[in-house]
Amino acid sequence: MKIGIIGIGLLGKSVGIRILNNGHELTVYNRTSEKTQSLVNLGAKSVSSPKEVAERSDFVITVLKDSQIIEEVAFGKNGVIHGKHPGLHIADMSTISPIHSKRIYKKYHEYGIPMIDSPVMGGPPLAEKGELVVMIGGSDDLVTKWKPIFDSIATRTYHIGNNGAGHAMKLAMNLQIALLAISLSEGIILAKKSDLDPLVFLDVLNSTYFKTGMSINKGPKMAKGIFDPTFYLKMMQKDLDEISFTAKEFGANLPMAKVANKIYKDAIKEGMSELDYTGILAYLEKISDKD
Repeated sequence: MKIGIIGIGLLGKSVGIRILNNGHELTVYNRTSEKTQSLVNLGAKSVSSPKEVAERSDFVITVLKDSQIIEEVAFGKNGVIHGKHPGLHIADMSTISPIHSKRIYKKYHEYGIPMIDSPVMGGPPLAEKGELVVMIGGSDDLVTKWKPIFDSIATRTYHIGNNGAGHAMKLAMNLQIALLAISLSEGIILAKKSDLDPLVFLDVLNSTYFKTGMSINKGPKMAKGIFDPTFYLKMMQKDLDEISFTAKEFGANLPMAKVANKIYKDAIKEGMSELDYTGILAYLEKISDKD
């Protein structure tokens, strides 16, 4: 299959590796073209515009920071719409508000280009192994048509509902992650302040019903102060902005989401934006020591 990816960050790169390893033809674009080189080395074709990605692909996946960038890539000069051809379909794997997602879907629809939203759970290592979870919003026929691609990158694919439903589910999931990271961080801090070994704290936690994938897989690294990014702290804060916006538009009061957003914003002000999102522990330890 002829696949395109626009946005070669941590996730876009890993999805691209998986697609190449499954024998598909891959065309890629990133505003910073150097980021495409690792995929080019594996056989991908790097091009100079989203238009060219669309021209060379039947299925284009966008993995971008926010809705503004998606709209520029899709509808701007040399955007995806200018590479329109029969059979072109779009899947947005970004994390954005369902409100913005529906607007983008409608714009694509005006140009006769079908779109689905297909955000994922699981970081880059799981993408490379084909173990993501995909949450799709969109029409049955598109989900069926591109199921082989989703099956190649995921162990589970959920067709959540109409356009925007996948992005709504993704935000609800990322809220869990942000709050879990804060909760786990404060547990580690309390254990340390009580002169307990944080690794023993994690061992006890992980022997109980209250263990999580985060406490098992990231907890030991957190306790050792290792925050190599699989998902940047700054991106988690961006997602919390999206959650707050969506909650307000839908009339939902989410007090803990507001608290979490402020904590992540404060961590960014302290220069921690490029850490893994679990690096929120470093910020919480810093302010704990000040107190």
